[in-house]
Amino acid sequence: MRITLVTVGRTDISWVRDGLEMYVSRLEHYVPFSLKEIPELKGVSALSTDQIRQREGEGVLRLVKPADELVLLDERGREYRSVEFARWLEGRLARSGRDLVFAIGGAYGFSDAVYARADAKLSLSKMTYSHQLVRTIFAEQLYRAFTILRGEPYHHE
Repeated sequence: MRITLVTVGRTDISWVRDGLEMYVSRLEHYVPFSLKEIPELKGVSALSTDQIRQREGEGVLRLVKPADELVLLDERGREYRSVEFARWLEGRLARSGRDLVFAIGGAYGFSDAVYARADAKLSLSKMTYSHQLVRTIFAEQLYRAFTILRGEPYHHE
């Protein structure tokens, strides 16, 4: 099983990118993990928000194979405590045998087509975060989940 994190646009804030790279390197000790960034759209000032969502959604869906389990990081998704998320992840890893693709949308969220393809939605908080910052926060939570499942001393209750 592989885990992929799909994001819209580059991570161009240096301290966010540094944190993301740190957690990606840590994750690779637990699971085959990759980060795929969809290029930012050009000429978006001439597009409506629906058109932006649609085009970004096409980019997301191009990276998802039919057998993949697609999980959206979305404000309307289910919230978990870290231990609960670790158990959710453990169940997915044990039951499905499918590669997991987590997706973080752009500034306007996901298209209807991406929502229709999604197998699950997760929310990191009821608060809204920068879509760049969410990358690092989620990578840290994914790393934390693996340390919880392995009984390692990173997480404290």
